[in-house]
Amino acid sequence: MVNLLTKSIGAALQTEFGDGYEIYREEMAQTLKESCFSVFCIGSSMSQQRQARYYRENQFCIRYFPGPGGHGREECHSTAERMFSCLRWLDYGGVPVMGTGMKYEILDGILHFSVNYNMFSEHGGILPAMMEELTDEISVRGEEKSDGKESS
Repeated sequence: MVNLLTKSIGAALQTEFGDGYEIYREEMAQTLKESCFSVFCIGSSMSQQRQARYYRENQFCIRYFPGPGGHGREECHSTAERMFSCLRWLDYGGVPVMGTGMKYEILDGILHFSVNYNMFSEHGGILPAMMEELTDEISVRGEEKSDGKESS
């Protein structure tokens, strides 16, 4: 799940910013190319909801290293604005996933953009039906009637 989300974030950044920016998904080398992005998962959690249904929370940090000769903070602010737009929705294996909790800060000239991609997942196959039959009974002024219909 995290690996696919990381690749999807990289694809969204590539689409928005083009080939002029390197996107790192693993540890970065000491000699990184400036005007680049680094994408990594800060943390992930999972909580069981009902039976085999789980809620997954995935928090990501995308760091942007501005290039030399840029305008530092100004470049970071404009890059963050574009990231708000391009990371709002990701394609997660054909399913759209919405980015939430987006925020950024600039520390030591580096943009730190965080976003959460939270979703439900199922383990162990298809979930059993929660309600299979419903019976309706109606009473009118003390008389009990049943329409005999069952719906599922």
